[in-house]
Amino acid sequence: MKIVGIDPGFAIVGYGSIEYSGGHFKVGGFGAITTDSKMDFNKRLKIIYDDMCSILDKYQPDEVAIEKLYFNTNQKTAIDVAQARGVIILACINRNIPVFEYTPLQVKIAITGYGRAVKNQIQEMTKNLLKLSKIIKPDDTADA
Repeated sequence: MKIVGIDPGFAIVGYGSIEYSGGHFKVGGFGAITTDSKMDFNKRLKIIYDDMCSILDKYQPDEVAIEKLYFNTNQKTAIDVAQARGVIILACINRNIPVFEYTPLQVKIAITGYGRAVKNQIQEMTKNLLKLSKIIKPDDTADA
């Protein structure tokens, strides 16, 4: 089974592709979609959509896992991230790829067994589970 994980945003969208077979994970690739803060927001959404389409076409996942939006104190940021999530999900739906949403708490529990794990604990465990030589950077890509 091939899965693309996505950490949504509008400045940086982290993504990672893994394949799970025979009880083992294999990393397909990872990276980030970035947009310029000086650019018109609608153009930024188009870049995210177009790049996500290319990523999905490249990795051909069976499903996509994306971070579920949770309310934060900056409503403008939450709305902008929600719009970015929308174009990402649209790219998946247009390709008939099932999308599964997970809260940060669910991810922390699945990776570390502890819902209050801090970022470096999650990154270290992810590195170990995927047999990587080092922690992936930037953080948005590691989060995906």
